[in-house]
Amino acid sequence: MENQNKIFALVDINNCYVSCERVFNPSLNNKPVIVLSNNDGCAVARSQEAKDLGIKMGVPLFQLKDLVEQHNITVLSSNYALYAEMSRRFIKVLAEFVTPQEQEIYSIDECFLDLTAYASNYDLTAYAHLILDRLLRWLGLPACIGIGRTKTEAKIANHIAKKNRYLKGVCNLVSMDYCSIEGLYQFIEVSEVWGIGRKHTKKLNSLSINTVLDFVCASPLMIRDQFSVVMHRTLLELQGISCIEIEQSPKAKKQIIASRSFGQKVYSCEDLKEAITLYVQDAVSRLRSENLLCGCIISFVQSNPFDSSEPFYNKSLSYALPDPSDNSLLLSKIVTSMVDQLYQKNIGFKKCGVILTCLEPKATHIYDLFTDMNKIESSNKLMDSLDDIQNKFGKSKIGLGASMLPDRNWNMSRNKLSPNYFKWDQLMSVK
Repeated sequence: MENQNKIFALVDINNCYVSCERVFNPSLNNKPVIVLSNNDGCAVARSQEAKDLGIKMGVPLFQLKDLVEQHNITVLSSNYALYAEMSRRFIKVLAEFVTPQEQEIYSIDECFLDLTAYASNYDLTAYAHLILDRLLRWLGLPACIGIGRTKTEAKIANHIAKKNRYLKGVCNLVSMDYCSIEGLYQFIEVSEVWGIGRKHTKKLNSLSINTVLDFVCASPLMIRDQFSVVMHRTLLELQGISCIEIEQSPKAKKQIIASRSFGQKVYSCEDLKEAITLYVQDAVSRLRSENLLCGCIISFVQSNPFDSSEPFYNKSLSYALPDPSDNSLLLSKIVTSMVDQLYQKNIGFKKCGVILTCLEPKATHIYDLFTDMNKIESSNKLMDSLDDIQNKFGKSKIGLGASMLPDRNWNMSRNKLSPNYFKWDQLMSVK
């Protein structure tokens, strides 16, 4: 019965990337804006004004050129360094309202809060408005908050808050009467429920379950039999029975991916090797920050899937390491030898990357009796030295081969990149 008295909130930044850009460039306010993916490929964030023009998520830029010119849409390259710093500050502001045990960072722009302990002393709707006001005043970031008896309910409440302006950014389903909730649920497609994907949506529709209200009214036993225990849990959550608790520590990574599209087609094997060497270093940097070891590495290359003039080429190879490692030199040597097998003449490559998998904690790994521990110790000292240099002087000051030299043929396009206002050399100046 204790779980049934839980109250959760989901705080979500509105159109996160666009909102971050608008903080430092107010001229973008009330104008259609889209932010592009790596290599200026497709739309990954849209302002409400851009959404109203019919621009969908993930649409390639070349398909939007007419709309961009017709409506004078501002197009920006993704500035992930800026967004990450704004996200850090967003999380820090939220930490002022709850204890660390009551906060779960869900994504770069979303955070769950456990408000159970505050319900007896505060009007939670007013408390949520206080949070929104501080985010706007301190960071300039607009957000919405959904409040529910479960995390899934809080998630759908957040969706309702975004879609209904009269709620002024806060939807509190806990204090709302059931008739009002049903009135809202009947107009929301079941696909909007947290955890329900395309396949499940299609099957639910075949069972005449089209809206959130239909799903909430469904039999839990039928859902469990027809789908899975996970779907059964989702339904219970929407019916007010909390099954998913706040997670203080992030789940252990199963894999680390580092890949990017090229600014132009790459035909040279050496260029591919340079690019993939850079991506290995990026992946290993994240691997070491998590104190993990890699047991298997996958490298892949592909041509442009949108180019109808050439056949699509996509190939990958994997290599299982005899001993798990976090040595960028070793892993780089492995993937560059893979490129020799992945490369094919007369193919215009558009993307390559690496996947580090079979990850395990470095602290608990037990080496084989025949492992040369002196070699392992030397490797650790070398990698520690490289980390120290990069931490002190920057990641671009030392690297493998020609991977970090400027103006490479394979560098991705970021022609519409805004400054990173948190760097000294890119600070905003007022004349």
